[in-house]
Amino acid sequence: MALAGPVLETTADSMTPRSVGTVETKEFVFAEHPHELKLDCGKSLGPITLAYETYGQLNEARTNAVLVEHAFSGDAHAAGIHKEDGRAGWWDFMIGPKKAIDTDKYFVICANVIGGCKGSTGPSSINPKTGKPYALDFPLVTIPDMVRAQKQLIDHLGISKLLTVIGGSMGGMKALQWGALYPEMVRSIIPIATTLKHFPQQIAFDEVGRQAVMADPAWNGGHYYGQAKPEKGLAVARMIGHITYMSDQAMEEKFSRRMKDEKMGFKFSADFEVEGYLKSRGENFVKRFDANSYLYLTKAMDYFDVSGEKLLPKGKDLDFKFLVIAFKSDWLYPSYQSQEIIRQCRLRHVEATYCEINSRWGHDAFLVDNPEQEHLVKHFLGRLKR
Repeated sequence: MALAGPVLETTADSMTPRSVGTVETKEFVFAEHPHELKLDCGKSLGPITLAYETYGQLNEARTNAVLVEHAFSGDAHAAGIHKEDGRAGWWDFMIGPKKAIDTDKYFVICANVIGGCKGSTGPSSINPKTGKPYALDFPLVTIPDMVRAQKQLIDHLGISKLLTVIGGSMGGMKALQWGALYPEMVRSIIPIATTLKHFPQQIAFDEVGRQAVMADPAWNGGHYYGQAKPEKGLAVARMIGHITYMSDQAMEEKFSRRMKDEKMGFKFSADFEVEGYLKSRGENFVKRFDANSYLYLTKAMDYFDVSGEKLLPKGKDLDFKFLVIAFKSDWLYPSYQSQEIIRQCRLRHVEATYCEINSRWGHDAFLVDNPEQEHLVKHFLGRLKR
């Protein structure tokens, strides 16, 4: 559900060595009339644009493709330096030559989801029927809808089977959904810091965030494009979310009870460093994310459910492997929820490995340069035959 964490504002200056270099985002357009994509809500969507990036080379047998799934507020720019703005990819420390996802060996794909605001079709996109932004006329989408759209891209790239699908948080949900929808197209799945379904506490946090957005007068029923945006509501929603992304240990180490000034202000302002930090996070978020996309994507996560036999249904040939990674300090998606993935695998006699990393960074630990996570992914991928 997260993108940013304790140290995650990535720039070209902070990019790790052995980069994939300069990259640019591409577009894939599909679902033109009369072949619109049928959605779980009963409506259809089209035409659809998917923003995506690729790194490395597809081998002759087309067996080395790795699909990287971004988290809630992420995008297609996972590695390298973006040609337009010089920004480094959100998982640059994981993807590149000789890195955990080695672009000398693998052809890596990352696509932005439908419903988002980072190049793929979403509520801020132009509705071809009206010539105006969709706003709330955009249909509600689900995680399965996002994966069905991605399958169109994978088919377009001429790939019949993915070596692995990997992602954290909402990205982990999409990885699991790939296994549920297209087991014949996946050789392995690496869900990180995620869950088989949203539990009441996770839904509750999402709902509070949505209510914060919709309570902003500037939201205007979702029709704010071309005028003042609901920046205050979206900033508050991000502040609420960001609290859940960090652990109490990380917050104590980073802020404790330190104050911005030596003396208490005795007024309703940001006296404590943690208050200023959250305010800054909220203000930065509204510059790069659409409020309506916040509503749509959080709702898609709340609807997500591959629990029970939905992930590994009986009667299907399930010839793939799992590497499930959790973090001990993650209280948004606690480790027992990752362990349930393993339990389902064992019930269906599917090969699965579970690893719990002792990181202090909380839920966002998968987005922080972590040698243990990198070693686990690199070793797991190295065992798969290409």
